Amino acid sequence: MTLSSKIVIWLGGAALLAATAIDTLAVLGRHLGLPVTGSIELMQAAVLVSGSIGLLVSTIYRSHARVRLIVDRLPPSWRSIADRCSDGLTLLFVLALLAGSVWLSVDLWNVHEESELLGVPWRVLRLFANACLLAICAVLTLRIVRRAGE
Repeated sequence: MTLSSKIVIWLGGAALLAATAIDTLAVLGRHLGLPVTGSIELMQAAVLVSGSIGLLVSTIYRSHARVRLIVDRLPPSWRSIADRCSDGLTLLFVLALLAGSVWLSVDLWNVHEESELLGVPWRVLRLFANACLLAICAVLTLRIVRRAGE
C-alpha cells in the first residue's frame, strides 16, 4: 500500500469519524437543551466525502461486495470473462451516476447554492463527488483494458 493510498484512506476515515462526532454532539445537544445548529448540513458533507472516498478505495482494491457463488465455480478462462463483464457493468453504472451528477453540477453552477444555516457550498461538494466518480471510471477502465490484454 502506497503512502498516497494510506492518506486517502485516512481522509475517508477522518470524514467518517467527523460525521459520527457531529451526530453524537447533535444528539447530546438535543438532550441537554443545547441544539447544534446545522448539524445535518455538516453530516451531509462529511458523509459525501467519506462515501466518495470509500467507493474509490473499494474500487481500487477490488473490495466491493460481490456474490462469488457461481463465479468461483467457473473455469479460469470463464472467470476472467465474468470478472471483465462485472467491471464493465460497474463502469456503465458509475458512468450513469457521473453523467447525472455532472448534469446537476452544470445546471446549478451559477445558482450559488449553499446550505441554509451554515453556508456549506454544495458546488464544491458536487465537484468532489464528480472527481471521485471520474477516478472510479478511470480505475475500472484500466482494469478492463488490462484484463483484455491477458
